[in-house]
Amino acid sequence: MSVLGPAAGARREKRRYARTKLALLGRYITSGRAEYPLQTVDISAGGVAVFAPEIGDIGQSVVLYIDELGRLEGEIVRHIEGGFAVKVNATPARRDRLADQITWLANRALFDKNDGRHNDRVVPANPASKITFANGHELMVNVLEVSLSGATIECEIAPQEGEIVIVGATKGRVLRVQGEFFAMEFVRLLPAATFDESVRL
Repeated sequence: MSVLGPAAGARREKRRYARTKLALLGRYITSGRAEYPLQTVDISAGGVAVFAPEIGDIGQSVVLYIDELGRLEGEIVRHIEGGFAVKVNATPARRDRLADQITWLANRALFDKNDGRHNDRVVPANPASKITFANGHELMVNVLEVSLSGATIECEIAPQEGEIVIVGATKGRVLRVQGEFFAMEFVRLLPAATFDESVRL
């Protein structure tokens, strides 16, 4: 079975700190203060700039709760007009997952188009999985987002549109491909009773 190689690792490293403009809502808490709303200006796996009503001090610890990204911890490193920038403190594994989430959110419009997925979606707590191509070849992948009827996958070698693949134990058809990302529609809906962030394909 193949695994993600050095080239993929280099691409991930480069992307890890690339700033992406995303307007996401959320809230934040600084030490000893109340909770305030925020909106992101741009974000990377290493930091985030936010519009915020209360601007903390440089070096102050802050906890951010950002919609679709979850909880992030860090410290304020500079002030911007109407807000501040935060250096994110996270493990390498958490940074990798955050980079995947950011990339997916930046490309979501492409995969949303006519994919037939109208169900609620979750970001898996454990995104690692395996794809089996139609020719039997296997490769490790990251599952970026899942609904009851489909998923978005990051894969070093993307399949062809229309190809039938198996991700984990879940069979589906490839709807759309964009670079290292593809959207798939499942042959059968996932069971709703067990559908949450712990979902595994």
